[in-house]
Amino acid sequence: MSHPVLLVIAHGSRDPRHAATVHALTQRVRAERPGLRVETAFLEFNAPSVPRVLERLAAEEADEVIALPLLLTRAFHAKTDIPSVLREARARLPRLHIRQADVLGPSPLLNATLGRRLREAGVRPGDLPRTGLVLASAGSSDPEAIAVIAEIARELRHTGWCAVRPAFASASLPRTEDAVRALRAEGVERVAVAPYVIAPGRLPDRIAAGAEAAGADVLADVLGPAPELARLLLERYDEARALVGASLSA
Repeated sequence: MSHPVLLVIAHGSRDPRHAATVHALTQRVRAERPGLRVETAFLEFNAPSVPRVLERLAAEEADEVIALPLLLTRAFHAKTDIPSVLREARARLPRLHIRQADVLGPSPLLNATLGRRLREAGVRPGDLPRTGLVLASAGSSDPEAIAVIAEIARELRHTGWCAVRPAFASASLPRTEDAVRALRAEGVERVAVAPYVIAPGRLPDRIAAGAEAAGADVLADVLGPAPELARLLLERYDEARALVGASLSA
């Protein structure tokens, strides 16, 4: 029996760097697991759309698809937008079995990716006791998503940083610049900002602008096509595939 197709669903952006980063990530996933068919689709702004890719897969007589949201938390897009698009596709393409995988976060592999980007930006293990970290996410109006970011910040506090504060680029407070200034006011010697976002775009640019405005010492890059993130996509794919197998054998 052939493996289900992995369909990575990204939000999309008018910023061309976003789609380029998503495609670089899915290419790394293909390299990690040769033989697995990996497709990419977007909810908006970029092509191809999710319905278009699913229609093409159905026309090519694919049997199963595991749709993986390229999202870090279970917010509106994971709870509403993507399930709605997939329900409509199931109704139009009844022979194509479509299962939605879980979102990416939280995960130790995401924390490892954050660590990679911070090291690349110049943070060394010996710096942590005198460095405060701002974990800057895109933001959400969903309380569950906000709680997840706050919990990740608490976990990171136990990895050697002298202080860790969450921040948000939209929908929630504090903003990145406010979190940086709050750490300075507490007497923190150095401040690093780690964008907890996958690809460049308007909100990551807002995080970077806030870090610069508040005088952060270090600004890490977005998570991007890191090897840890590629492995996490495959981990979520395997989890969803195992659920398919369990339901068939039940």
